[in-house]
Amino acid sequence: MSFYSDASTEDMSDELETLGWYHYDLSRHAAEALLLSNGTDGSYLLRNSNEGPGCFALSVRAKDSVKHFHVTRKDNAYAFGFNEFSTLQDFVNHFANQPLLGSDAGTLIVLKCPYPWRVEEPSIYESVRVHTAIQTGRTENDLVPTAPSLGTKEGYLVKQGAFVKNWKQRWFTLNRHELKYFKDNACVEPIRTLDLRACTAVQFDYSQEKVNCFCLVFPERTFYLCAKTGVEADEWIKILRWKMSQMRKGR
Repeated sequence: MSFYSDASTEDMSDELETLGWYHYDLSRHAAEALLLSNGTDGSYLLRNSNEGPGCFALSVRAKDSVKHFHVTRKDNAYAFGFNEFSTLQDFVNHFANQPLLGSDAGTLIVLKCPYPWRVEEPSIYESVRVHTAIQTGRTENDLVPTAPSLGTKEGYLVKQGAFVKNWKQRWFTLNRHELKYFKDNACVEPIRTLDLRACTAVQFDYSQEKVNCFCLVFPERTFYLCAKTGVEADEWIKILRWKMSQMRKGR
């Protein structure tokens, strides 16, 4: 894309919409998980800040930690500290040659490579389908490249609410690193999309009164789900764990 030094407010909005490393409402915890798991020293991404409209956070990996910097959009410029830049590309160009600041260990933090919001999964995903590869008694190791189609799964699960701890049936779809759930299988727009790159664990759960339950652990919340049968719950756990292990190996 092209960037203009006399960018108008409309131009700035267009820039954000086409920026490959703008991750919208990605949380601080998820940004840290992505950059530490898959990025390299100097990897960076931009996300919305919870401080309000026009406020962003630039997350940058600095060796074994992630630093977060406030960036504010006002009038026709982006403000960072005492500096103002007409476009985000100007901002990146500036700090690609001059460090943002020094870390506690004395390491200079510079912007080296953007972390794209569209990240393709390892190619093995293209040749695996859970319905033919996972059966009762089989393990993640049985997911072989010779199985046909995609590593996907879908079906109804019962999910516990976040605040009111009631249980509601939802339609779940798993594709690449995204686990989406819908009100039912006729709905087009998901209620929510869970990014498995930020998930830290998937396991059976016995703390609930319901049977065939398992949970997905994220930094900000643990999701509790129940399947109709123990076999179905086991299938979900196996494919989710396999997805997570492949993401760790492939990056």
